[in-house]
This record gives sequence, structure tokens and C-alpha cells, in this order.
Amino acid sequence: MRPAASSNRISTGIAELDHILGGGLTQARSYLLEGTPGSGKTTIALQFLLEGVRAGERGLYITLSETAAELREVARSHNWTLDEIELFELVSEEGLDPESEQSILEPSEVELGETIEGVIECVDRLRPSRVVFDSLSEMRLLAQNSLRYRRQILALKQYFSTRQCTVLMLDDRSSDPGDLQLHSIAHGVITLEQAAHDYGSERRRLRVIKMRGVKYRGGYHDFIIETGGVSVFPRLIAAEHHRAFTGELVSTGVTALDQMMGGGLAPGTNTLLTGPSGVGKTSTAVRCSLEAIGRGGKAAYFLFDEGVATMLARARSLGMELEPHIESGALNISQIDPAELTPGEFASWVRRAVEENSVTFLVIDSLNAFLQAMPGEKYLLLQMHELLSYLNQQGVITMLVLGQHGIIGDVRSDVDLSYLSDGIVLFRYFEAKGNVLKAVTIAKSRVSPHETSIREFRLGPSGVQVGEPLEDFEGVLGGLPAYRGRTPLMENLPAAAS
Repeated sequence: MRPAASSNRISTGIAELDHILGGGLTQARSYLLEGTPGSGKTTIALQFLLEGVRAGERGLYITLSETAAELREVARSHNWTLDEIELFELVSEEGLDPESEQSILEPSEVELGETIEGVIECVDRLRPSRVVFDSLSEMRLLAQNSLRYRRQILALKQYFSTRQCTVLMLDDRSSDPGDLQLHSIAHGVITLEQAAHDYGSERRRLRVIKMRGVKYRGGYHDFIIETGGVSVFPRLIAAEHHRAFTGELVSTGVTALDQMMGGGLAPGTNTLLTGPSGVGKTSTAVRCSLEAIGRGGKAAYFLFDEGVATMLARARSLGMELEPHIESGALNISQIDPAELTPGEFASWVRRAVEENSVTFLVIDSLNAFLQAMPGEKYLLLQMHELLSYLNQQGVITMLVLGQHGIIGDVRSDVDLSYLSDGIVLFRYFEAKGNVLKAVTIAKSRVSPHETSIREFRLGPSGVQVGEPLEDFEGVLGGLPAYRGRTPLMENLPAAAS
């Protein structure tokens, strides 16, 4: 639930950042927005001023580091116009005049007092409500020593406060990392970070270091810069999201599989489908999705491994037509490029599917690509735990597809997600009479008593088929079973397997 902004709070221009800040920024205070070059400071600052324009407030961008032309170019890249924002360059073309006392080549020789006077004159003339000061790094060079620098920043902060200005002070963190002078001076501090992995796009995240008098959402929050500005993805906290729902079991669409699971799937639970490649995990998930749609619900399918066209063709060959449901809006298949996605952004997609599109059945296929594409995400499993807890509390039935290495014998997974799962459906290949067949068993169910038997599993033109328990086979899960009786395999099979 988003906190309501009080009368003395103003928006940053980014709704999700306002949510993280507990309702926005307190008016007439000075805030520090710090980050390395390219982390997104200028973009956020421009959104802050443009939001003021929409609210009928005058905005001022004071720049020592970028020219007005460069700022307008940044705005054009986002389809913005800065016509209603005053841009004030403290070092303009006049600074290039050889006869000028100022020198753009030696900022340490520039008189700090003249710079401060220029700021005061501009603010007194324009009387802005929102101010961006870019950047404090140049001020640090002008001051030449930390004592003078601190005094001038304190003086500016006091001055802006008396003029009822809400100020964003930008800093590129070029000073000593252990120097926290700015943190102690500012009313609030927001830190931006960016990191590049060995493959894929860079990842950006932000953290609120402090915010006086405000209860904010701590921790790291992913964000991206795209055309139109910055999009922030607040860290998901499952405990904040509860929805009433019934726990009545529903069918998977395969009667024998329902029997194995003790009656079917329970709302508010997640089921892990695990097994080797090609054994039928995706087809089973698709069958369950269609059954959920048949009950009048909506399904979301997040596809990481294969293309949508391939998935549709394969489902069609098994007698499962997906196109009509996609056209009606009952089924939404999202093709995911994991190299370009952050965990926070993915969580926001899931939340949008549940809260805006009323999805009741959700599939993540597969976890292998999602997990392996983010080797630098140290706490990804914790984020997955939070996401699954959120889905469970929303009453969504979730299916997770996890591929395993190997075909028969020693079959292993990249990660162990069994402790996160309410149910586990285990698929295996096994050999019988010169044929490679498939078997399925229920390894775990937290919501109902389940069968411990192993059954034959088949895919064909009529879809997913589950046979009788393989009571007379031993060693099926190992891939090399021994036949000890007369239990027939499924009917309508090739002669060698019948």
C-alpha cells in the first residue's frame, strides 16, 4: 500500500521513487543525489524539475559541469522540452575569454565567492521553488580545502531554506569515499550505483542512505534509464501484500495427475516441475495453464528458454491451441531476455500481471536461464523466495520449470529450489524394451497427501497422458529399470513398448 503524501511533501516526478521515500520529498529542504558519472543523476534531476513544471512551480537548473546545450540534448533524448525551466551556467562562454579572471582550465583558481554570488543573484531574481545544483564536485575544487567547502555548502543550504527552495545537489562521488561531510549536511541522501557484468547490459540500483523525519523503504532498489526517463522498481516485501482467497483444490487438466497430487493444485501455492530437457515439463505447464483459463481465470507465462513461435508450434502439435487465448487476453506470454533484465524489474512485471491483469495462474519457464544469467546477483535466491511468498499470498497458482543436467542415471540441477516449493513434480526418462520412455512422480506436496507411485508419462497428439503406476518396475528413477511383473505400459504405443 502506497503511503499518502502529506501537504508538505512534493513528488520527485518518479512515482516509484516517491513510494520508496514514503510519499516524496519534504519541501524547502536540501537533498544530496550522488552517483558515479552515467549512473542517472542528471535524468532524475530533470524529472524532478519537470514535475515541478506540471505542478505550476518554477524550476532552476544551476550547472557548473554541463552546458545548457548538453542538458537540452539529454532532454531531447527523452522527448522532453526544457523551455519552462531556467538553465543557469556558472561557467559560460565568457569563461573562455583570455582576459577573464576565470579560467576553465584551472578551476582551483576561480574565486569561490564569485560563484556563490552568481547563485544567489540568480535565485533572488527567479524565486524558484525547485532547484538543481550540478555539481558539488566543482564546488569542492573551487573551495580548495574541506573546511571552506563545508562552510560554503552550509551557507548555501541555509540560503536555499530561507528562500523556500527544495534543492537537489548532485555529486559524482569523486572525493574520498570515506568523506561523509555532505551526508551530514543534507536533509536526505540518495545514492545511485551502476555495475557492468561480463555479459549483458549494465545494472543500476539506488539506495536511500538517510531521510530525516521520514519512514522510507531501505535496501537496494533496481532502476533503469530508458526513453522517457528513469523507471524504479521498489524492492518487493511480500508481507505487505495479502489477499483473501479460497484454498479449494483445482484440476491440472489431467485426471491421473490430479490423483497423484492428492486432488490437484491449491491456490496460493507453487509447484516445481523438474527433470531433464525434453521430458515434458513445459507441455505440462501449458496444459495446466489452459485448464486455468478454462475455469475463467487468466494465465501469465514468462518464457526464458525458447521462442514464442516454437512454443506455440509445439503446443499445437500436442492438440493445445494457444493463439485464441492470447488474442482474447486470457493468456499472456512474455518472451524474456535474461541478459537485459534485473530481478527487480522482473518482480515488477509479475506484480503488474497479478495486480493489474488479474492473473491467477503463473508460469516461470525456466528458472535455469533466469538464475544463470545473473551470476553477480548474490541474493537472487532470497529475491525469488520473496517473489514466491508474494504470489502465494495473492492466491496465485505458480508453476516453476527447472531443467536438470543429464538424461538418465545421475541427474542434477544448477540450483536447489526444493525448499521454496510447496509441491515437486519429478520427471524422468527410463528404458523399457528398447524404447526410451518417460515417468512422473510427485516428490513433495505441502497441501495434501499425495501418491508415492511412479507412473508412465507420455506426450502425443491428444496432449499430456499419465498411465497406471509402474508397480512391477524397479529402478525407474535411475533410468535403468528391471521388470518384475506383468504391469502393461500405456496403450496405443509402438509394438516394442506395448
